[in-house]
Amino acid sequence: MKSLSPAVLAEPDLSDLRRAAVPRPAQAACVVWLTGLSGAGKSTLAEGLRARLVRCGVPVAVLDGDTVRQGLSRGLGFSEQDRRENVRRIAEVARLLSAQGVLVVVAAISPRHAQRTMARQIVGAAYREVHVDAPVGLCEHRDVKGLYARVRRGELRQFTGVSDAYEAPATPDLRIDTAALGIAEAVQQLTVALVGRWMAASRAAAPDAELAR
Repeated sequence: MKSLSPAVLAEPDLSDLRRAAVPRPAQAACVVWLTGLSGAGKSTLAEGLRARLVRCGVPVAVLDGDTVRQGLSRGLGFSEQDRRENVRRIAEVARLLSAQGVLVVVAAISPRHAQRTMARQIVGAAYREVHVDAPVGLCEHRDVKGLYARVRRGELRQFTGVSDAYEAPATPDLRIDTAALGIAEAVQQLTVALVGRWMAASRAAAPDAELAR
């Protein structure tokens, strides 16, 4: 992802987000599912969005694929079966948090269409898919975690984007091109979609709390 430009970027109007900070009873909060290659900028975007939401008083949790593998999915490898199970576990945790009114941001490669379809089915209507898009050459150039270098040295196999395929979403809810956008611009694009489209749609679909009593 490009570094920040010197120009100061104006944040979108977050008044609606502040007013909607606490979801209504029986309303599931959004699950923003960031998918893309390693090095595309998923974790950076997730933490950037989290920081902005926290400033607005929105309860939010980030489920990062690497962090999940250190605990909940410790012991899982990178076979097709293990990758599917890892995505299933993340989706189940996201569903539980969402049902409690916590907005969830998932940052996970989740390279297969079938895996993301499963995640959508588990999470339900709260699921919003975001393709964090960057060419593999740029991701390898960034290589913040040194994984691509390990692949080239033959230390890692079945690495998505190099020796294993990444099935890009055909119709994501949002596509963010991190080859063209800086961090601030990308976080802003994600925030605008969240506030202007997804949270509004979730509230319109939810039963009115007062009427439900």
